[in-house]
Amino acid sequence: MKKVVYLLLLAMTLSFAGSVKADEGMWIPMLIGKNYEQMKKQGFKLTAQDLYNANGSSLKDAIVHFGGFCTGEIVSDKGLIFTNHHCGYDAIASNSTAQNNILDNGFYAKNYGEEKPISGLFVRFLQRMEDVTAKVNEATKGFSGAEKTAKMNEAFAAISKAAVTGPTIEANVKDFYKSNQFILFVYERFDDIRLVGAPPQNIGKFGGDTDNWEWPRQTGDFSVFRVYAGKGNQPAKYDVSNTPYAPKKFLPVSIKGVKNGDFSIVYGYPGRTDRYLTSYGVDLATEKVNPTIVKLRDIRLKAWKQEMDKSVETRLKLSSEYANIANYWKYYIGQTEQLKKLKVSDSKRVEEKAFTAWAAQKTEFAGLMEQYDQIYKTMEPIAVQRAYINEGFLASGFVRNTQTTGNALINLQQKKDDAAYVQQVQARLAKSLDTYASTYNENADKKIFASILSAFYQDVPVKSQPKFYAEIAEKYWTGNPETTFAKFADYLWENSNFIRPEKLKAFIASNPSADAVKNDPAYKYALNLVPAEYIKNNFGSVVADFESKKAELDHLYLKGILEKNAGKLMYPDANSTMRLSYGNVQDYSPKDGITYNTTTTIEGIMQKYIPGDGEFDLPLNLIENYKKKNYGQYGNNGTLTVGFITNNDITGGNSGSPVINGNGELIGLAFDGNWEAMSGDIAFDKKFKRTICVDVRYVLWCIDVLGGAKNIINELELRKDVPAAKTAKKK
Repeated sequence: MKKVVYLLLLAMTLSFAGSVKADEGMWIPMLIGKNYEQMKKQGFKLTAQDLYNANGSSLKDAIVHFGGFCTGEIVSDKGLIFTNHHCGYDAIASNSTAQNNILDNGFYAKNYGEEKPISGLFVRFLQRMEDVTAKVNEATKGFSGAEKTAKMNEAFAAISKAAVTGPTIEANVKDFYKSNQFILFVYERFDDIRLVGAPPQNIGKFGGDTDNWEWPRQTGDFSVFRVYAGKGNQPAKYDVSNTPYAPKKFLPVSIKGVKNGDFSIVYGYPGRTDRYLTSYGVDLATEKVNPTIVKLRDIRLKAWKQEMDKSVETRLKLSSEYANIANYWKYYIGQTEQLKKLKVSDSKRVEEKAFTAWAAQKTEFAGLMEQYDQIYKTMEPIAVQRAYINEGFLASGFVRNTQTTGNALINLQQKKDDAAYVQQVQARLAKSLDTYASTYNENADKKIFASILSAFYQDVPVKSQPKFYAEIAEKYWTGNPETTFAKFADYLWENSNFIRPEKLKAFIASNPSADAVKNDPAYKYALNLVPAEYIKNNFGSVVADFESKKAELDHLYLKGILEKNAGKLMYPDANSTMRLSYGNVQDYSPKDGITYNTTTTIEGIMQKYIPGDGEFDLPLNLIENYKKKNYGQYGNNGTLTVGFITNNDITGGNSGSPVINGNGELIGLAFDGNWEAMSGDIAFDKKFKRTICVDVRYVLWCIDVLGGAKNIINELELRKDVPAAKTAKKK
């Protein structure tokens, strides 16, 4: 039966059916199959081998997994990378000071020597994929529950280990269709990555939180990096003698422009979708989990913003973390709103009813929905409290640091005679202290800590509050939760050695005893919040049982869906592996009487311009060049296109992904989705779903005209009217 299901699954992946729109789906490049014929109909002019070739260079070799959280593309034969500004934001901010503020002022290296090494940043190139479903299924045959999961993880580790052929090769096995298929991915990792250029953030982040997740959009969301290699063009750690990497493939850049209906591909590493989530999961998200996350992030953002407005130094210190939190704060607001507006739960209930009718005569799948109903009823009462663990309690910066630092100090005392171990741990502690101190802000951190504890008091019934928390509330009670937990915060800050960075540094240097660590009030508090222990102490086995049972039900549900829809096109959820989405440049109508164009222009930037505003201010040289209409070869019909939209299917992780035309040329960088389709990670809406892209011509104009970086432009292969047969150079 397993073999039959696997063959059926593979057939579904490789077949095409009209029941799913071509613009929907994040496809595994290795399994693109007959999608290629549909791609040709829509405007793709290259061969299937140009998309993915296991035995030669192809477009996939120009795509990098950028830092493990974004996508980038190689655009020159010297390892030049384009990605989003928000993907490079931390690298840019961490290299900025009040005296050399490249975050605000922008930066373009005019030669290799000016490029800035970025510690900790890496890129990975995908070498190959291999279906290992048969191997994993053989290893897990006859097992179930926790034992099956353990055997599966053992198989993953063994298969991955066998694929690693050197110190710069990484491999992992990923599950697809809720563990109904397994694929091995093998990567080559490069660790010498350098910042080459970035626009001022009032270009790269133009519109800020106001315009985030919105169309029309005019954000110049790009940054430029370079990958370096050691001897023999091989991966190497940073060294001044390293040279620019010579890639297998790079993307030529089209400055011809886009129009409605043009074919488009988005190639990259989408992070996570949950398109097969049941109505029960949707309801829990919209009614309990998402609102809690939004509330807790709002607390953090308001406290940080108050401090960031006080000085440039503080703004630079907190800007990267603020931007990251703000991005998904608005995401959860939009997702909840659109899931409700589009009545996604109702649609899923219709699908589930049809599935139940089909499964009635099939013992393996009968009763699945009733079982889902039962397990979600056990989870619903604790959903809010569970959301508080990561988004609330652990969001206080000192908590995780106190856990890891305190445990390390205790272990040091136990192994103080092992000189090598002591040296290793001390180096790690020094590094973690620097990281902690880099974003520490006493006013904001203390306010966030007290506010979250107060919010928990109001959101979680007293009878459900954990014992340690109830003891704090009782001991410091003042008559209201706000002042109670502010009082507790004052106590911790004054009496702990773990919170203020300067006190922590001195405490570490004093070589404290294990008792000194264990008796510290912040360490005592933090020990209550080790996630696994918190869940076990407060929820017993409820969470573990829920997750285990849900995984089993999800596996069966997807297996049943695949069998029920035999012969129809089914794509797997995103899981941070390389995917390909294809579609077209396409306008849309968000409501009656309104149609949004496919492109935005520099005129839209000027219409939104607010002098001195934190979100809509502009660099003087942009305004001056706009007035002169100095657009050079990047302009068209007297204006400059800034952004465009397509109906490609993307999600988080696709940030920085290349948008490629039918000739295999770069036309833009994907960087956002639109508000009307914020339900996209759970439900694709073919009417409204759009990918927001920065037009590559605006990117080049910013680099060339505003930045004066002709050296970067000269590296690129620019195309305006070239034969489709010509593709990117191979090395």
